[in-house]
Amino acid sequence: MPSRPSPPPRVPRRRSYDQYCAAARALDAVGDRWTLLVVRELMAGPRRYTDLHADLPGVSTDVLASRLKDMERDGLAERRRLPAPVSAFVYELTARGRALLPVLMALAEWGAPELAERRATDAVRAHWFAIPLLRSLERQGLDGIVQVRLDEGEFHVRVGGDGSGPVYGDGAAAAVGGPVALLELDAETCLAVSRGSLTLEEGVREGRIRVAGDGPVATALCHVAPSASVGSL
Repeated sequence: MPSRPSPPPRVPRRRSYDQYCAAARALDAVGDRWTLLVVRELMAGPRRYTDLHADLPGVSTDVLASRLKDMERDGLAERRRLPAPVSAFVYELTARGRALLPVLMALAEWGAPELAERRATDAVRAHWFAIPLLRSLERQGLDGIVQVRLDEGEFHVRVGGDGSGPVYGDGAAAAVGGPVALLELDAETCLAVSRGSLTLEEGVREGRIRVAGDGPVATALCHVAPSASVGSL
């Protein structure tokens, strides 16, 4: 008697709110825990799995792998192999994934008041300040690369970009090319600027922000406080 064929493997049903609503559909894709934070990390450009795991303290390897697969399925991210001699796989956002930048910026602005006090258990990475600060810099009408130096480390942001590439990066901006403006400030001042409780003009004038660099971006930053001078990097 011929054996009965094995049933096809069961495909897990995609979790959904099953609501014909744009907000519900969006949350179907990005509402799971960790997903938007993965997006935040990938706004810096292609990242290896190990780098993502290092900059998402608290996420398990299984959950991170699951979120990345979900993001590939939903067209938010893609996985590709870097050319030799690197031969490593990286994840990067698609155009649809990069379109989440305004969502992250709005969430960061809304959540900024919750950062009034840093808890003893809080992890911190310097580049986590990039997206909140980006909106404040864009409000100044700037267009260029701004390097930010905090006690916690350095990062750089690309202000006024077209959204087709990384909007920030970890570390110095030397490899990015083009004129760079440097802001030196502490985390408290950076948060105050991000929240809008301190303007760049006030920060520079009060000596809480130091501006250095060459080119129009550095000059424009100093023009918000006419008494300031542009130093060298």
